[in-house]
This record gives sequence, structure tokens and C-alpha cells, in this order.
Amino acid sequence: MSEIAFALFDTAIGRCAIVWNACGIAGVSFPEGNEQATRLRLLRRHPSARETSPPRDVQDVIDDIVALLAGDLRDLRHVRLDMAGLSDLQRRVYDIARTIPAGATLTYGEIAERLGDRLLARDVGEALGQNPFPIIVPCHRVLAAGGKVGGFSAPGGARTKLRLLSIEGAQPGGPDVI
Repeated sequence: MSEIAFALFDTAIGRCAIVWNACGIAGVSFPEGNEQATRLRLLRRHPSARETSPPRDVQDVIDDIVALLAGDLRDLRHVRLDMAGLSDLQRRVYDIARTIPAGATLTYGEIAERLGDRLLARDVGEALGQNPFPIIVPCHRVLAAGGKVGGFSAPGGARTKLRLLSIEGAQPGGPDVI
């Protein structure tokens, strides 16, 4: 297993964290109540990670995340992710979610249809609830049926989801549902 490292960085929504290894980005964490809480949550998921300055390629990802969270609609599909340990369904759901452009949305059911079985909508929701790469895998762009906000597992829950959608100019249930 390759060495794993992390860094904290400031965004318009607070201090976030990013984790990486030789295979790519291994995780992103939203702000918790304070910097120490963000660091502790990250270390619970990645106990062997060490804090360090990010290499240039990771800094480029950080810069894109910071810009996106400031309202500059960036496409993060180019970011290489370390999906080791994820199920085939999670990988497929995340691949579909990554195609949703900033400012647009899909529903859990629409992603399930793209997977070939509308009955997988609940499984899609569970996979997105376990998303280790928020923002890069834009789970906030996935809504419940009828354009309702639905759940969101990040700190702040649905309020955070609505804030992210607002930053990107999306309106749940509005004309931008793709």
C-alpha cells in the first residue's frame, strides 16, 4: 500500500481536507465544527495519513475545489481518484455522478436508470452517502424524486447541500434538473 498524505485548505464554505496517495485522491472532507474536528474525522477514515504540503498535481485539485466553492464552475472529471476498496456499484454511481455538470442535477432514480435498473435508486443513495470524494464526485448534485433535496451526509446535512447547489446556480426542482 502506498503512503497516504493529507492537507487542510481554506474554501468559501470553511476549512476542508484532501487525502492522496500514489494512485490519486483518496478522499475529501468538508469542514467540521473547527479545524481540529476536520482533522480528527479525516484521521478516523485514514489513520495512517500524515499531514504535509501537497505536491503540484494535488495543489491543482485543491485550487480547482477552492475555485468551484467560490462560484467558478470548474469541471473536476479530470481528477484521478483512488477507488480501491470501493464496490463496483459505488464506482459506477460515482462515474455517473461525475458527469453531472456544475449547476445541473440528476435524481437518485435517474442515476439508477442509467445503471440499468430504476429499483436501484435506494442503493444509489446509499453509495452517495458513503462518497469519500465530495465535490470531486458531486453527490450534492443528486436529488430525490421530484427535485426534492433529499439527504446529505456531510456536516450541515441538507443545508450544506443547498448551499453548494446555490453556489453553482442550481435550484432543486427547477429547470436545471437534467
